[in-house]
Amino acid sequence: MHDRQTGCAGLVPVQRLRPGDHAFVGYGVGESRWQVLTAYVWLGLARHEKVMVLADPDVPQREVLTRLDAYGPQASAARARGQLVLSSMREVIRPDRAFTLDRQTARLQEEIARARREGYTGLRTFIDMRWVPDMDADVAGVVHRETHVEHLFHGRAYTEVCAYDRGWFAPEVVEAMHDAHPRRLHDYLGVLLSIPDEDAVRFAGDADLTTLDQFRTALTEGLAQTADRGHMLLDLTHLHFLGVHCAFDLLRQVQLATDHKRIEIRCSVLHAGILRKLGAASVPRLTLSEVRVGC
Repeated sequence: MHDRQTGCAGLVPVQRLRPGDHAFVGYGVGESRWQVLTAYVWLGLARHEKVMVLADPDVPQREVLTRLDAYGPQASAARARGQLVLSSMREVIRPDRAFTLDRQTARLQEEIARARREGYTGLRTFIDMRWVPDMDADVAGVVHRETHVEHLFHGRAYTEVCAYDRGWFAPEVVEAMHDAHPRRLHDYLGVLLSIPDEDAVRFAGDADLTTLDQFRTALTEGLAQTADRGHMLLDLTHLHFLGVHCAFDLLRQVQLATDHKRIEIRCSVLHAGILRKLGAASVPRLTLSEVRVGC
């Protein structure tokens, strides 16, 4: 068996997924599935992809949306405008009642084409495989499906994450699915590193809800230490993930830093887009510098 978190080809954090990737993620009891799902959805929205979530059938859609909205109300707004779709495998294959590979892949191809017609760069889906017991589907058929859908990913207009509940699927099935997917995701989001410099603070890792306090403290201390110089660089180029709460707090603190004449945020094109959507253009003394970084 491969090491599930390190040292295995194709193992990446969710933030490193690229259009056209087909990935496995496993989860157990706790918050890990929500962390990965939320990051995956937010990245898709920021990249102007259409996002379809087929969550655990036992979890009400209202709870799924509440979880996503914990990172900001943009999830509800995205659903209202049709960019975010909460669905289920039953809805996807309707009017068919039983799962078949041909029916599911045909419907996904229709959804990919629809997303492109609607002006999105592509479609990404998050499929919680708990639909299998919910629909009394044959596990062997699902295993076959996972290794016979390469055509869906041609052209890189479709991205898919399949989430397996380690508490329901047999260990040998989870292992087989882990090995069958071209990409495997870390079960959890990572950690945040903050590196203070003479007139800068550099961040690496994940700026999300779990690291919000650390992110906020590093910002506060960095702004205080550079107040007498009047300028500061916030280097976010090594962040994998920038959550909405951290982005809001970043802009709030910069807005309040009246001792500074100039604050530069150096970041990826993706993170610059998030900051602009949250009002960066209206923050005095702030300069956004976009840097193209690897996916």
